[in-house]
Amino acid sequence: MAYQVLARKWRPRTFAEMVGQTHVLRALMNALSTDRLHHAYLFTGTRGVGKTTIARIFAKSLNCETHGVSDHPCGHCRTCTEIDGGRFVDLIEVDAASRTGVDDTRELLDNVQYAPTRGRYKVYLIDEVHMLTRQSFNALLKTLEEPPPHIKFLLATTDPQKLLPTVLSRCLQFNLKRLPLELIHSHLSHILETEQIAFEPASLHFLARAADGSMRDALSLLDQAIAYGAGQLTVADVSAMLGTLEQGVVYHLLRSLMANDAVALLNNVKQLAESNPDFNQVLADLLSILQKIALAQVLPDSLNSELPEEQMIAELAQQISPEDVQLFYQIGLTGRRDLPYAPEQRGGFEMLLLRMLAFRPVNAAFSAPETAKPTPSRTMADAPRPVAATTVTHVPPTAAAVPEKKTIVKTPPVSSPVSPAPITPTNTPNNTPAHSPAKNQVLTLNNPEDWLHLVKQLPLGGAVRQLALNCALTQVSGHTLHLQLAKDSEMLGVGGRVSELEKIILNYCGQPYHIEIHITQQLNTVTVAELQHREQNEYEQQLKVQIQSDPFVQSLQQRFGAKIMRIQANKNGENS
Repeated sequence: MAYQVLARKWRPRTFAEMVGQTHVLRALMNALSTDRLHHAYLFTGTRGVGKTTIARIFAKSLNCETHGVSDHPCGHCRTCTEIDGGRFVDLIEVDAASRTGVDDTRELLDNVQYAPTRGRYKVYLIDEVHMLTRQSFNALLKTLEEPPPHIKFLLATTDPQKLLPTVLSRCLQFNLKRLPLELIHSHLSHILETEQIAFEPASLHFLARAADGSMRDALSLLDQAIAYGAGQLTVADVSAMLGTLEQGVVYHLLRSLMANDAVALLNNVKQLAESNPDFNQVLADLLSILQKIALAQVLPDSLNSELPEEQMIAELAQQISPEDVQLFYQIGLTGRRDLPYAPEQRGGFEMLLLRMLAFRPVNAAFSAPETAKPTPSRTMADAPRPVAATTVTHVPPTAAAVPEKKTIVKTPPVSSPVSPAPITPTNTPNNTPAHSPAKNQVLTLNNPEDWLHLVKQLPLGGAVRQLALNCALTQVSGHTLHLQLAKDSEMLGVGGRVSELEKIILNYCGQPYHIEIHITQQLNTVTVAELQHREQNEYEQQLKVQIQSDPFVQSLQQRFGAKIMRIQANKNGENS
């Protein structure tokens, strides 16, 4: 007897033998058992997931001589055996890929009006129905919508997007899913045990992954692997047949990345290059492992402890941080897109791995950011900036930006040009920030300028800050501060802002102070807002002089007639 390939030998004959697709089988079996049958069914899904197989079983269920219309055909009557052998006269199978013309469709429909020869129903099984032309669909529409009672249409396609909406609306559509890797693995194991073929369980994992959700592809690869291994399956033989690498090689690469060992990493690539692999596939395997590690870190129970690969994934998930996993995955995903543009695959793959090392953060930066120091492996952008740190120390967040700009113009000095206000005693701890509360201290406001220094040091914000900026100190009597406010700014002193300012001063010095606001037509002294405006103008004038005296700017003005323009930044930091 001639050898029959596994894909045909192990093709399901009943719904009970089907692997997966329970959501489709349940609907069909319930329809058969309750005799609620539609006239047209559409099965969609990728290749090898069971579309044609389910259609043939459905045809047997409709025409079984022993059980009649039921969800469990006998499989032994003449009708069932003829359908299994492809000889049943009332099951008309059409390959739409080879019969796309409208004439073929009309010829097919000429016999629709005639009753079935032997069966209960005449079944039209049209495979790859999306290959039909628009004219063929139009010829089919009327019959598809109102067929004779003895006609059933079973349509199958891998690309339902190409079907006309008018066709889709006339069919019950069932979408068959890709089969999970574990389901394919277990089914292949069952077949090999039944066929009494020796195999290594890990080898089936490679076959199931290469099948990409298709059981027919898995069975075809299994046939090829059995022939390649002379009747047995080993990991080495299956890897060589598929042209894939052993997972241990990819794990060595990942361990070198985790150890931050560039020398070992390049040595691994050198050894890998001796087998002339497809580095794009190596990168894909590395990304697959990183994805599984990330999943294991979030859901440890999702791993199968019986598989060696899953055990290694669980071990790596405990040794690498989630941040590194995400970084490696993102760099690898972007690098896979750019890998074809590299002068050679190996060089592009090496640069990608070195990029993972170069951009990997120093662990100390996560554990102790305040003590982290720049190391040779870090970029200059990661190094601490003393100027920025000094500015933060001497200028509170609520202070104006004018002193900072003066500091930038005068490059040598770092501290703020405005001297600190004499509001705290000399024994203030050195580690106390300028804007932090100084408890149990008495304000020493001897002149109106002291109020300017106090406002710059208080943690003010919003409308309270505007009130303080537009007030001028006129007198201090005990714990009462007498402030002047211009008539046109009178609305700043309403809504409880005065009491809120008193609370801020209380929190700052630890003692209560009462504030009295006196509304006047004209202020007798300068306010903080006016001082800021004055300093801003002085800064802009200095900056303008520096720009105008720059030789390069002067040459642009002379050669091109360039003009110096002032650009005002809005509150969002954007130029307008």
